[in-house]
Amino acid sequence: MSHADRVRAATVRLRSDVAPLRFAAPVSHVYNPLEYAARAHFAYIRRFGDSPKRALFLGMNPGPFGMAQTGIPFGEVALVRDYLGIRAPIGRPAAEHPKRPIEGFACRRSEVSGARLWGAIAERFPQPEKFFRAHFVANYCPLVFMQASGRNHTPDKLPASEREPLFAACDRHLQALVRIWRPRFVVGVGRFAEARAREALADVDVQIGGILHPSPANPRANRDWIGTVSEELATLGVCP
Repeated sequence: MSHADRVRAATVRLRSDVAPLRFAAPVSHVYNPLEYAARAHFAYIRRFGDSPKRALFLGMNPGPFGMAQTGIPFGEVALVRDYLGIRAPIGRPAAEHPKRPIEGFACRRSEVSGARLWGAIAERFPQPEKFFRAHFVANYCPLVFMQASGRNHTPDKLPASEREPLFAACDRHLQALVRIWRPRFVVGVGRFAEARAREALADVDVQIGGILHPSPANPRANRDWIGTVSEELATLGVCP
């Protein structure tokens, strides 16, 4: 079985593992792009996941205008379409928040975090295949959580009773990705992802580090995100 086939099988298991989980207020809606955007996500795995990786970059969970729309981690629409060369039919979640509709590749809102991350990668690697020869970008958690107001609700804010079974499924998936790709580095994009990687991979021979999250909500990211991350990657010994 190829690397891509094994990753796809692990992703199908993750999708099944999180499907029965339920979340209470203040969460009012939960989207799983591995369900309604599966064609795009599996195209990403098939095209770019079929080789061992030196470094795995790990985000927290999908953003409402990124992976929630395109099925690709940090998946800002224009960069997924024009840089990664992926475009596929996107369905809709069973229960859709009226303030957060899924428009797929017709979405006109830009995912700033994704634009920064993939934009920096595209600047250094004009051909995406060169980046993916040794690297991959994934998310720790596949679910999008929203409050009744439409506000994003991050996984770390879930109560322990909801967080623990979710994190157990996500830990298993991350462990599976590391077994398949055998990366030397797992790099958390933001503190949450780094912390989850350290816990899930505590007994695995892999170097774990973190970089500044590109979210515009982070004042440091708004000053010189690329410069800061370049220094962090150099310190870690990762030079994508």
